[in-house]
Amino acid sequence: MRYIPNIGFGTLLILAVLLTSAMVGFAAPPKSLNAFLDRHCLDCHDDVERKADLNLWDLEFDLKDPAKFAIWQRVFERIRDDEMPPAKKRRPEAAELAELLPALKKPLLAADRIDAQEKGRVRSRRLTRLEYEHTLHDLLGIDLQLKDLLPEDPASHGFETVSDGQQLSYHLLARYLDLADLALAEAFDRALNGDATYAEDFSPSFLSQGIGRRNYRGPEPRNGESISWPIYRLQFYGRMRSIRVPDDGWYRITLRDTRAVNPATGGTVWGTLQSGAGISAEPILYDAGIVEATETPRDLQYEAWIRKGHLLVLKPDDRTLPRAHNQHERADTAVYDKRNEELGFSGIAHSGIRIERIYPNGDRAAVRKNLFGDMDLEAARKNPKVVLNQLIARFARRAFRRPATEAQLAPYQEIAQAALAEGDSLEEALRAGYRAILCSPRFLTFIEKPGQLDDYALASRLSYALWVSMPDGKLTQAASEGRLRHPKTLDAQINRMLSDAKFDRFINSYSDQWLNLKEIGFTNPDRGQFPTFDPVVQESMLQETRAFLREMIQSDRGAAGLVDSDFAFWNERLARHYEVDAKFKLGQGLQKVSLQENVRGGLLTQGAILKVTADGSATSPVVRGVFVNERILGEHLAPPPPDVPAIEPDIRGAVSIRDQLDKHRSNQSCYSCHKTIDPPGLALENFDPVGKWRTRYGLGQGAAVDATGATPDGEPFADILAWKKIYAQRDGQLARAFVEHFLTYATGAPMRFSDHAAVDEIVAASKTSGYGLQTLTKASLASSIFQQK
Repeated sequence: MRYIPNIGFGTLLILAVLLTSAMVGFAAPPKSLNAFLDRHCLDCHDDVERKADLNLWDLEFDLKDPAKFAIWQRVFERIRDDEMPPAKKRRPEAAELAELLPALKKPLLAADRIDAQEKGRVRSRRLTRLEYEHTLHDLLGIDLQLKDLLPEDPASHGFETVSDGQQLSYHLLARYLDLADLALAEAFDRALNGDATYAEDFSPSFLSQGIGRRNYRGPEPRNGESISWPIYRLQFYGRMRSIRVPDDGWYRITLRDTRAVNPATGGTVWGTLQSGAGISAEPILYDAGIVEATETPRDLQYEAWIRKGHLLVLKPDDRTLPRAHNQHERADTAVYDKRNEELGFSGIAHSGIRIERIYPNGDRAAVRKNLFGDMDLEAARKNPKVVLNQLIARFARRAFRRPATEAQLAPYQEIAQAALAEGDSLEEALRAGYRAILCSPRFLTFIEKPGQLDDYALASRLSYALWVSMPDGKLTQAASEGRLRHPKTLDAQINRMLSDAKFDRFINSYSDQWLNLKEIGFTNPDRGQFPTFDPVVQESMLQETRAFLREMIQSDRGAAGLVDSDFAFWNERLARHYEVDAKFKLGQGLQKVSLQENVRGGLLTQGAILKVTADGSATSPVVRGVFVNERILGEHLAPPPPDVPAIEPDIRGAVSIRDQLDKHRSNQSCYSCHKTIDPPGLALENFDPVGKWRTRYGLGQGAAVDATGATPDGEPFADILAWKKIYAQRDGQLARAFVEHFLTYATGAPMRFSDHAAVDEIVAASKTSGYGLQTLTKASLASSIFQQK
């Protein structure tokens, strides 16, 4: 008889838990699985056929292996959603599904929960480059443009915040060192030496210096005004070479007494204000804002980052306006063409420009407080060692977004003390210590332990979710008092954050990623096909979508509004581009417009969405269909098989895309996905690549557009309005998709198999609000998904 050692009950319990944990990963598959696969799956997915590169014959039921788990999860989901077996194959009996699905779900759920408990939902995540920039701005009070000095963040699961796609290379660490030096140099210089000032007024005559020269492309001075005309074919027309800012920085630009000359229909002349070098060797121009000139003179103000030595370019930029004459089109080139106004050409006039240096993130006093607190530096120099440690500890608490222990502070204090011992001044020693803090993992990454987040980690996650930056004093105070996770306190803090100006950071960041708005300038529409598309329209499209999303959240609009709404945000130029009738208060920019049975209601038929889902010359129902399914409807689509070529639209419009898709879907392996992908894309076919309505392809002479179709479950629609009505009734699906995308963005991890129950609870709890987007957002932030690592 073998001897069994005498071990305690506690040890046995631990061994049992470990054994159970191990068995979950290597458990035998459900008994019903092998029989089901044999009957319905292995004909196409065995070790010989391997359709879609899937071999279920040799696939082990090892749920601890992430790759194998993902495949078995996909198998479960496609069977559950009736996507597999294909429609033309023998269908499983209801009894088979009732036996298989719960049996397969149970081990998947158990394995996923154990993995999340042991490692956390979110793997180590660092700040994105946008979060890094905003954090340094709020930490130091500086306003340097830092984001573009870091490598782009790759998107994973649609978002740059997701840790799976993030890297931390030697190159990136070197850039962090460089940027820490750059940021601290700016902050210490301003704190110790004061803010640089600049204010200059430019008269119309001064702005027109060089007029009459061969390459002059600036404004015309007339009767005490400076007038810019639409002269589209000339690069840099409207540039003012007499303006050159002295340093990189933020500037407030005031166009005095701006008015429209010969305004076209609508009473407005639209233009753009830009900065740049203004020469062919440096052709890039940077947007400062849209100019909306009306017949009533008024001052227009803009705030923009301008690089040292750059000039301003002001020009009418409405491509529906006729092109005016320039001085080279006259025999007498000694004077600017004086006939533009008399001939009825439209222009933008003003009585001069004022440029002032500004510091939007804080003045010298704010920067000084961020670096030194309330410390009197003169008095501090009498006892620098003690003061040094105190200031290092204070700065580290803010940078790390939580209190730091003495052991954690020691390395940074030692660096600063060593610099002081070597003869550096107090300020130089502080800067050395601060530099090390800004390169610490505690600053660059999110410090979170598996399980429930502590209050400080929750404060950070909240702040980066809604403000794209570090927590402010009020949020940190609530965390330090241990009150943040209390429902009333949490709700009050969220309300405060949603109404703060910094919430615009979220709107811009989230819409750039969720709706892919960051790609709106990726393609330039074909000038031959779309001659009236212009920069004013493109910027107005961005503003439209961002204003819409802000309204949906802040006013708690129902999720159905994502596909169909009774309001939109337009300005006069955008409404004219859409060819819709609407009344506007001139000079008021983007305005809320009421809609009734209008194809423009909701997100999907906004110009920005239609443009980012087209290539500049043609549309594809597949590209738009994938976008709508994944971003709006929450469908998880499998990638196309590697051996299936993409569908190239006929840009001449001679062959309709529907005919091409019908041929494509005749392939059985394509049909199963395209029955889901194509319907919303086909419904949007009446919109061209720049978001205008069309009834025929090509230049209006091609094949007729057919926007009819049927949803994947067979409900027919005649056009985009009918499609919207169908999905507006499926607002629970829209709500779930919004929650999943928001939580992916806000936590830095995609939805897991074990998250589905929590998402169901969030959506169900929001039903009484009509699935209001603010209600969904708040419920998501209060959920276990958000509040656990």
